[in-house]
Amino acid sequence: MARIVVVGAGVGGLAAAARLAATGHEVTVFERADTVGGKLGRYERDTPAGTFRFDTGPSLLTLPEVFHELFEATGAKLDEYLDLAPLDPIVRHVFPGGGPALDSCADPAEFAARIGAAFGDRAAADWQRLWRRAARVWDASHSDVLRRPVGSPLDLATLAWRLGDLAAIAPGRTLRGLGRRHLSDPRLRMLLDRYATYTGADPRRAPAALVAVPYAELTFGGWYLRGGLGTLADALLTRCLDLGVVVRTGAEVTRIDAAGGRVHGVRLASAAAPVPADVVVANADALTVYRDLLPSPRRLAALTDRSLAGFVLLLGVSGDSGLAHHNVFFPRGTDAEFDAVFGDPGRGVRARPAADPTVFVTVADDPAVRPDGHEAWFVLVNAARHGTAAGAVDWRRPGLTEAYADRILDVLAERGVDVRDRLLFREVRTPADLHADAGAPGGAIHGTAGGLLRPANRGPAAGLWLVGGSTHPGGGLPMVALSAQIVADEIGPAWE
Repeated sequence: MARIVVVGAGVGGLAAAARLAATGHEVTVFERADTVGGKLGRYERDTPAGTFRFDTGPSLLTLPEVFHELFEATGAKLDEYLDLAPLDPIVRHVFPGGGPALDSCADPAEFAARIGAAFGDRAAADWQRLWRRAARVWDASHSDVLRRPVGSPLDLATLAWRLGDLAAIAPGRTLRGLGRRHLSDPRLRMLLDRYATYTGADPRRAPAALVAVPYAELTFGGWYLRGGLGTLADALLTRCLDLGVVVRTGAEVTRIDAAGGRVHGVRLASAAAPVPADVVVANADALTVYRDLLPSPRRLAALTDRSLAGFVLLLGVSGDSGLAHHNVFFPRGTDAEFDAVFGDPGRGVRARPAADPTVFVTVADDPAVRPDGHEAWFVLVNAARHGTAAGAVDWRRPGLTEAYADRILDVLAERGVDVRDRLLFREVRTPADLHADAGAPGGAIHGTAGGLLRPANRGPAAGLWLVGGSTHPGGGLPMVALSAQIVADEIGPAWE
């Protein structure tokens, strides 16, 4: 039996702790915040009309079988803890120019029919051709790449890729290039591009292999957890406690002891004595682990392009807007938005708040999260990271937050959804807030931007492992849970 310390009680840390405790290890979790969940945050606002509850992080669950497997591996059933509701539409896409919206769904034939009805038979045929390619990418990657350690280009090169797999994955091609090759309708290209941003990346530079992301969502479905996605953190915490895991909140780890190339424990801000450990699993951002928590700063061995961030409005709205659960309102063109969000020092383009951004609106039809006759809106726009470099924006600059919040509401009004006269309140969350509250450097949502190669799960010292969205296999709830599975499998059960 190993003494294992988990640094951080996000989804990755809790999932790893539960798996490791279920196999006989002694596990303690230290979380710097007062609550668990990490980026799976929540916010409540009491008003005379009643209480509004918001998820401030993920608002959609995909690949639910990953979580069924997680709970079964720890001796429980997911349905005993969570109430999953399938979504149709998964996302309502609203395009510029006043044309028809497009509702996505988890039935590929039905979605192709919806594309045909909205955009014509050629667009539907284009999508089906792309879909066949996406299926090959998914089949080639989901078992060999997403469920096993990948920490270097050599690891990728030694996978038993078939020639057809390599042709589908198209090394060197971008997701934008793939869309231009397969999709004649600019609205479908716009739809495909947005999946790169779901992994924190610029579609103009993101690998074509990310076509597996929409394939997973639109094949296996999108799900809402009644009561909000934050109930997942509650369920994982309960699972950990039932398995004997010690979870300490308000306990900040300031250093991982790794003298002589092996971990010996961690140091806490609130305690003079170190906490001994045979194994440390870090659910902190990989950049934070390498730069701040190890005895001497180290460079990441993998490519570390930083993920985009997000600017969020939490709105209490009176009345019924008639929106779907998830809605995406596209601008007339997205390249100016990507330039603003990512910057391009090579062309002298500094990051800035996007003047005409894509706007994501989530409105859960769930009485548990809003009073009768009202709606709780989560509004997100992609944003540059917080900071002072050319690829970042100083979101603490006086007046910027409120001015940009006004701009987003104006943009929604221009796109036919004006709620400015129906607001009970608004709360704003900037990348600077995520940086401070969740320990995410610059407020980067996914840590490192999407790609096949991310920081490895195996750390630079013996006995050190990394989980979470900034490490392999990537961001998003199912990928984070898979990182925990990879690490738990590598550590092995206590009786081995």
